[in-house]
Amino acid sequence: MKKKNKIVILPLMIFTLTIGFLPINASAKTITDFENEINKFTKDLEEKEAKIAKNDAEVAEIKKRINEIESQIQKIEQEANELQEEIERSNQEIAEKSEQSKSLFQYLQVSEGENAYLEYVFGATSVTDMVYRMAIVEQLTEYNNQIMEELETLIKENQQRKEELSLKQEELNKLTKELEEEQERINAESSAIRDSMPSVEQQLKEAKANLTYYKNLGCGANEDIYDCQYRVEQSNDSGVSLPSVSGFSRPMENGYVTQNWSGYGGHLGIDLSNTNKTMPIYPIAEGIITRIYHDADDALCVAIRHNVGGRYIYSSYAHLSSYGNIYEGQYVTTNTHIGNMGNTGYSFGAHLHLEVATCHWTSGGGCSWKEYQKRTINPRQYVGFPSSLRTWWYGK
Repeated sequence: MKKKNKIVILPLMIFTLTIGFLPINASAKTITDFENEINKFTKDLEEKEAKIAKNDAEVAEIKKRINEIESQIQKIEQEANELQEEIERSNQEIAEKSEQSKSLFQYLQVSEGENAYLEYVFGATSVTDMVYRMAIVEQLTEYNNQIMEELETLIKENQQRKEELSLKQEELNKLTKELEEEQERINAESSAIRDSMPSVEQQLKEAKANLTYYKNLGCGANEDIYDCQYRVEQSNDSGVSLPSVSGFSRPMENGYVTQNWSGYGGHLGIDLSNTNKTMPIYPIAEGIITRIYHDADDALCVAIRHNVGGRYIYSSYAHLSSYGNIYEGQYVTTNTHIGNMGNTGYSFGAHLHLEVATCHWTSGGGCSWKEYQKRTINPRQYVGFPSSLRTWWYGK
């Protein structure tokens, strides 16, 4: 594998980095503290579960309403189609009536001028013939008037049908808008639920695994679990001794930043992308893979523990399209291929979401998801990225 360029940090720089940049735990945490935290955390999660269940019920009701609206829309569309067919039939009938009326006038106007009726009547050779001719004129006139009345009626009915169709179309537009609003509400509800991710079950499972992990290390009830973890894991007989990092590298050979870190309550990491949507991903520093997992939205993720001047920090890599040939507990360097950039999970385009924190919410990370969010660090404190978004870098 091609050797990656690395930012080398001298021991003095590591010391400076540790003092100047690495957030040190403000207070120690003991197993007792952790147990109390999990008890409170469990109660909070139960309340959150109840809220999610309520949201699910509301979403189900919204979906039911959408199905009803869709049925109404289909019915209106069918009525509109039938009405349009009736209008087309009426238009054909109007055309036929108009042709009949035209033919009749042509028949009546057998001579020039406006006195064709009179000329026809007074052209009779006898009284009987005149009466006969007057009867014919009357019948023709009556028939013509009837045709004209029918024509006028059809025109009015046609106009009325057009107005009805217009009203139906307005109703359809109104229902369509209502449907769109309902869909937006569903999306908002889904986003609210998604924002609580990782899932309640996953958070509680990892919190309990965290507690078991520190108990299994043999940490005392009142001993700082972070000091205990570092002491035990760095002991010669632990088998997991982790050397201090010699430097930090970018996780991709080249790329650009699409979104910056904004901290607790905002974006917890930094997003990186590339025109190569399956760009190989590497650790930002030497470390041990602590977790390979899928989050609640099924994004592929990797968590790595690093030793920085005697304190652990964690880097997380999310939305991978695939994993490299890796396993939990593996020691990795900045040249270890841990996966490929992707678009898995709740994502709107292929990218790498990189997070750095002083603890991790999964087993062995020492904190809950709630605490983890507060203890994320701007990755720029350790890794050099262009200051502007969409500005390319080349080389790790």
